[in-house]
Amino acid sequence: MEQKQFQAESKRLMDMMIHSIYTHKEIFLRELISNASDAIDKLYFRSLTDDSVGMNKSDFGISIAIDKDARTLTISDNGIGMTKEEMEEHLGTIANSGSLQFKKENNLAEDNQIIGQFGVGFYSAFMVAKCVTVKSRAFGADQAYVWQSEGVEGYTIDTCDKDTVGTEITLELLPDVAGDEDGNGAENYSEYLDQYRIQSLIKRYSDYIRFPIRMEMTKSRKKEDSDEYEDYTETVTLNSMVPLWHKNKSEITEEEYNTFYRDKCGDYTNPLCHIHVHNEGSITYDALLYIPEHAPFNYYNKDYEKGLQLYANGVLIMDRCEDLLPDYFSFVKGLVDSEDLSLNISREMLQHDTQLRLIARSIERTIKNELKRMMKNDREKYEKFYQAFGLQLKYGVYSDYGMHKELLQDLLLFPSSKEGKLTSLQEYIDRMPEGQDAIYYATGESISRIELLPQTEQVKDKGYEILYFTENVDEFAIRMMQNYQDKPFKSVLDSSLDLESEEEKKALEEKQESSKTMLETMQKALEGKVGSVKLSGRLKSHPVCLSSEGELSMEMAKTLNAMPGANGEKLHANTVLEINPEHAIYQTLMQLQESDPEKLGEYAKLLYDQALLIAGMPIEDPVAFSNRICSLM
Repeated sequence: MEQKQFQAESKRLMDMMIHSIYTHKEIFLRELISNASDAIDKLYFRSLTDDSVGMNKSDFGISIAIDKDARTLTISDNGIGMTKEEMEEHLGTIANSGSLQFKKENNLAEDNQIIGQFGVGFYSAFMVAKCVTVKSRAFGADQAYVWQSEGVEGYTIDTCDKDTVGTEITLELLPDVAGDEDGNGAENYSEYLDQYRIQSLIKRYSDYIRFPIRMEMTKSRKKEDSDEYEDYTETVTLNSMVPLWHKNKSEITEEEYNTFYRDKCGDYTNPLCHIHVHNEGSITYDALLYIPEHAPFNYYNKDYEKGLQLYANGVLIMDRCEDLLPDYFSFVKGLVDSEDLSLNISREMLQHDTQLRLIARSIERTIKNELKRMMKNDREKYEKFYQAFGLQLKYGVYSDYGMHKELLQDLLLFPSSKEGKLTSLQEYIDRMPEGQDAIYYATGESISRIELLPQTEQVKDKGYEILYFTENVDEFAIRMMQNYQDKPFKSVLDSSLDLESEEEKKALEEKQESSKTMLETMQKALEGKVGSVKLSGRLKSHPVCLSSEGELSMEMAKTLNAMPGANGEKLHANTVLEINPEHAIYQTLMQLQESDPEKLGEYAKLLYDQALLIAGMPIEDPVAFSNRICSLM
């Protein structure tokens, strides 16, 4: 038996294979099973035109065997097998793919079942094995051959006995490594001798290989008429074979969809809905997407990891492909399976991201369309979804300088003064009375607090609906949108709301002029706190209110100041103290301007603190506020 050497280039490549190419050692099992599936595919393909094969599709399969005493793991198939020359060519030369050659010879460039392309996956076995033995008998050959190697030093090929066609790969596992006292450098190769560990790896990576993967497993059962237990062996099929997403939708029950979600996505509840997609066109893919009923406990934390499982021809490539989902749809769970992906040689990463971007854009449109359909046809379900994930949609509108606002704006809902229900922007527009030229909103920590704001009275009296913004991101998102269907957004807390008639404006201007000295005295007393003090035409029953001028509102400043990294430098909105000239307090202020300007300054400070409290803002000095009340009383 002659010892043969790998080529120098192959030695370097094998060393790289073992130490660099694969991220996880457990990948070796996926690669060997994929190779076995390819070998069966080749013989099955031949059986379609060659009656001498004498096998039906149901006759093919892959077997796994564990021998703990010998520390061996064996993967066997009844595929097409290899001749001595093919062993030399495909096992003696690294990166020479028999599957790729088979595709070319049979014009199967578009065939989506032959998995192997690069001819390197076999050598991943040396990540866990000190010796690899391959016995193979080619279809139509009488003689079998055995290939054996302990790694980069070379390999041997000799004749052997093998009764059946196919290939048997036996891995003699490396000894375990204890590592240092902290466990660094430890390696547990014995885990691949555990039947349940092998079962879980096959379920994870190779569950949808289309041929059965069987293993004889030891189980325990209670003896008849006894409390004692006995062990017995049973041959178990470890894989599902047919992916759920490859079945016709009409063949799948709702319970099957839900069971798949709970098993694969790690949720204990059923999803809110599922989206089953088969896409053909510039890129072909299948997808099974789920929208959860509730947000995971860490969904809005930095440690939450988004992404869909990515399969290539039913073989798991990535457990969480982040590039398939934009952040604003990061709540979606599920998987994508495509035959069009260009993978690197380890089949763990994509070579080109063009295909992935095409799939991602298609999935984005699919998710949006499903949410719009749900909003229109099942409002109760959509509102349940929105309670869990609406905040994420708003962040999506605000992020990236509003780049995604056109995509997301139709999905937004806000509480409204109209019957206290959630409403979309389109529904708001559809209800607008003639003459209304803006979308009005008010911000506050709760709906009940917003409804008490003095500024809402005038808007409601006009018959205009108000959207209630109770989440920190709401106003930031709306400011990024600027308008919806050419209707600008206006805050009822803005000082320039401009809802008075021309006659009312004229009367207010005259009163403003006659009150100029009083207003200047109050503004001087509030220097550094407000930008101006003026009379208001929008207040009805309330004496004062605070409004803001410019792009930064009081609520926005409050939110920004509460954020980490504010560095102690407080942002301040340009605020205006508005006085109700129809309230009794106005006459008192005018009298104080004549009789006691210093006391008028104290009234100004008191009214400012009162306006802060009405607006739901903290007052700077509660003690001074309390003392001022007592003094004035």
